[in-house]
Amino acid sequence: MQRSNILYIAIMAATTLAIRILPLTLIRKQIKNKFLKSFLYYVPYVTLAVMTFPAIMEATQSPIAGVAALFVGILAAWLGAGLFPVSVLCCVVVFVLELILV
Repeated sequence: MQRSNILYIAIMAATTLAIRILPLTLIRKQIKNKFLKSFLYYVPYVTLAVMTFPAIMEATQSPIAGVAALFVGILAAWLGAGLFPVSVLCCVVVFVLELILV
């Protein structure tokens, strides 16, 4: 392994550890700031969306099928469907559209 690869891995490990350990060691009291509480509340959702959105566009053979499944999933979730029905519906939309388009 090259020295630069070891350096990159060490920097990534230090960054990951700092992000996870520093809040646990520095913040000992209950957080009372409403802005900070709401920010921390939405961080997991934003992170999941940022990781999922590119995969939605690139996982299908046709980007149109991915976009259509995204809109159908958003609509189904908006109307109160659970996670499993939304995912099944999105898979069906992609399957049907890719049969038609490809």
